[in-house]
Amino acid sequence: MQLDIDLTGRDVLVTGTDTAARQAVRRFQAAGAVVHRLASPQAADAALPARPFLVAAVDDGQPGWEPLLAGYRAAGVPVAAEPAAGTPGHVTLVGGGPGSTDLLTVAAVKALRDADVVFYDRLAPYQELPSLTSAVLVDVGKKPGHHKVGQSDIEKLMVESAVAGNNVVRLKGGDPYVFGRGGEEVAACVAASLEVQVVSGVTSAISVPAAAGIPVTHRNVSHMFTVVSGHAPLTDKEHHHLAGLGGTIVVLMGIGTLHHLAAGLRRAGMRADMPMAVVERGYRPGQRTTIANLGTIAAAAAGCSNPAVLVIGEVVRVAEANRGHAEAAADLDRLAASLLGS
Repeated sequence: MQLDIDLTGRDVLVTGTDTAARQAVRRFQAAGAVVHRLASPQAADAALPARPFLVAAVDDGQPGWEPLLAGYRAAGVPVAAEPAAGTPGHVTLVGGGPGSTDLLTVAAVKALRDADVVFYDRLAPYQELPSLTSAVLVDVGKKPGHHKVGQSDIEKLMVESAVAGNNVVRLKGGDPYVFGRGGEEVAACVAASLEVQVVSGVTSAISVPAAAGIPVTHRNVSHMFTVVSGHAPLTDKEHHHLAGLGGTIVVLMGIGTLHHLAAGLRRAGMRADMPMAVVERGYRPGQRTTIANLGTIAAAAAGCSNPAVLVIGEVVRVAEANRGHAEAAADLDRLAASLLGS
């Protein structure tokens, strides 16, 4: 159970060693509480509020806390169990999904809660970070053609922060290992002898088409899908390979190379009436889907922009058919409602 309580100006006693309790202290301070500390049960005679509003009991592994906590409970003071902060000086790469906090995994939320510093990208759900963590937030986001902080500099910042004793979270859009350069960042941490783990995220290659009602596979339509980066134009060999594979082609961040891709697939033998969709801003305000075919998509998507996912294949027709059925059902519902109303 999770409760939202206004702690502004309230006395909160946080128990536990300084290392174990450091993140709990920061969370309650960020919530506006007046935080008091008790690092060990033996220090209970310290000058503490006689009746705090709340006791936050951090599980630091020390024996002897229970009698003290039992005394507060008997006095009617709520006691909340708080997890201990992780061992300082490690890095967690977190996949943030397509940008909606609803698609963050439980492990991602926990990693953010326990972070001291978060280096985040613009495709991650960064606008909600203040409600998910009390960590220091550092924007290292990249835009097409403009890298605010270069990749090597990001890796350097991560390593330096972890070496300084921080729990570092590198929050990335989608999944760290799907065109996220997660492998490079893990290698940088390993080279610095840092502990590093990866929390997988919901990749936009699957979730963004789904947001538009497009399944990347569908029985008797497509039994495979291929994920391609759209940052750089593909070669003729790659176009021929994709055109010959069949199934569904999903292109991430491909607006800038859309014309080249469509022309290349046509030259490779893919038919002009192959259905194609551009899904912009999946799961975000302003989500929009543009549907055309390989021969007309360049003109149809003239006003589209990244972040966007391109989907090429017969599965696009599945989404159109489902949308048609849904609209027909809605029309019937409206008709029935109007007849009943009359």
